[in-house]
Amino acid sequence: MSHFTRVRTALRDPELLVQALAALGFTTVETHDTPQTLYGYQGDARPERAEVVIRRAHIGGASNDIGFRRRDDGTFEAIISEYDRSRYDQPWLTRLARAYGHTAALRYAEDNGYEVESDVLEENGRRRLVLRRYT
Repeated sequence: MSHFTRVRTALRDPELLVQALAALGFTTVETHDTPQTLYGYQGDARPERAEVVIRRAHIGGASNDIGFRRRDDGTFEAIISEYDRSRYDQPWLTRLARAYGHTAALRYAEDNGYEVESDVLEENGRRRLVLRRYT
């Protein structure tokens, strides 16, 4: 039975979180208004609960569910098993935060009348996003 680790994030918006996870390849993600049970690799219910959940079936055969639980301050904490932390570690969480930021910037642009002039992902992982608004 794997131990689950909780990792604080600065992520707040569940819709943006789901879109960021999709950008990292997770196209099947559950969102709930109330925390749902996470399951271990044997299908056993764990005491950990989360509002945003990637079920183990969409991660890998020996994996556990990955969850994101809302904290009292409005941010989400990632709940990842010790086993899955070998793949979904701090660099992965950094990529997730970058994808979240990119998604948030695109939403801001759309909501405020900007057009995307260019959106380039550089080799070093940085993203250059140029927005323009014509008045």
